[in-house]
Amino acid sequence: QVQLVESGGGLVQAGGSLRLSCVASGSIISIGDMAWYRQAPGKQREVVARITRGGSTNYADSVKGRATISRDNAKNTVSFGMSSLKAEDTAVYYCNVVHVVYISGGRSYTADYWGQGTQVTVTS
Repeated sequence: QVQLVESGGGLVQAGGSLRLSCVASGSIISIGDMAWYRQAPGKQREVVARITRGGSTNYADSVKGRATISRDNAKNTVSFGMSSLKAEDTAVYYCNVVHVVYISGGRSYTADYWGQGTQVTVTS
């Protein structure tokens, strides 16, 4: 199977920056797109940044110019950094990976996974 472990987050002052990391572990052959989503209280989960296996990126308008997503295919990691944080950036941030090809019991499988979520709270 595959596990995703997120790190980073916590309390950050307005105007500050954050860096989140997500590591996928298991008998992984390859991973497709990797992304970060966030969900604020009372709101739907939204994608904030996505990166393809080839390194192409796109960002939500709300974070464009403030955020950077990157990945290391050899280490199966995806990172997310954001600066000039605002109160509206407060949310639980989730790592998402799709089209994960992995080996289990001598067979290959493909699946999508979510991280457990990490809270980011921006304080004034």
